[in-house]
Amino acid sequence: MKLTVYHDGQYWVGIVEIEDQGRLRAGRFLFGSEPRDQEILDFIAFRLGEVMDNMSEHVDSAGSEMHRRINPKRLARQVARELEQMGITSLAQEALKLEYAHRKKEKQTTFREQREAYKERKRELRLQKAKAKHRGK
Repeated sequence: MKLTVYHDGQYWVGIVEIEDQGRLRAGRFLFGSEPRDQEILDFIAFRLGEVMDNMSEHVDSAGSEMHRRINPKRLARQVARELEQMGITSLAQEALKLEYAHRKKEKQTTFREQREAYKERKRELRLQKAKAKHRGK
């Protein structure tokens, strides 16, 4: 499990990445203003479960695994590069994009249903008003 906290230009964002059986899951949490150490610890202790429950769809990360032995010097360079890099992985970004698209579709369907219910309610009111007029009320 990996937690990355970074500033995206407007907010401080925490990205949780979990690699499990060759698959990567990613979740996003908005901190808002710059989080202090205590806020991050509180997030890990109390809110990490919520983020893990709402994690994005699995993305296959099998391509990133190495099946052969890696040269120790190369491994040390890779570790140094990863420590320098403070951002999130491209697989995590892809997983978050899939989650965003999924939520967008859900929002569109709920909005469409609400719009249709509103139209139906207005139609019913219009019919009731017409009936009342017809009866002379």
